[in-house]
Amino acid sequence: MTNKISDKDKKDWENFLSSNEKLPDKDHILKKKKNYTTKVIDLHGYSLEEANKSIQNFINKSYEENTYKLIVVTGKGLHSNNEKDPFVSKDLSILKYSVPEFIKNNNELKKKILEITSAKIEDGGDGAFYIYLKKKK
Repeated sequence: MTNKISDKDKKDWENFLSSNEKLPDKDHILKKKKNYTTKVIDLHGYSLEEANKSIQNFINKSYEENTYKLIVVTGKGLHSNNEKDPFVSKDLSILKYSVPEFIKNNNELKKKILEITSAKIEDGGDGAFYIYLKKKK
């Protein structure tokens, strides 16, 4: 690296320093994005109907409160009584699969949601998922 600075660069720098122009503070923008609210709902022990009603109310209320991130804990379905019923699908009746499917098929809720993703292990891993909500207009 050389210590030589061209005359043009010196002049540009002096012009910048003497002007009122400001550079955007990228660190401030990143900090601002981290200051979002998160809410958690645990659906363990809920029936499918209770879970769907609860998640709909939870999403609507959270959207009204401008909450950004929701953590939905459904469990993995390991202790579900559905396994004893041969007429019930072991996969589709488990809240882990049914609740996201309910959300994706509900047009009112879809309008409020940016994204649904898998949860990190510290938030429930396979037994949970995230819902990121849009800002209320």
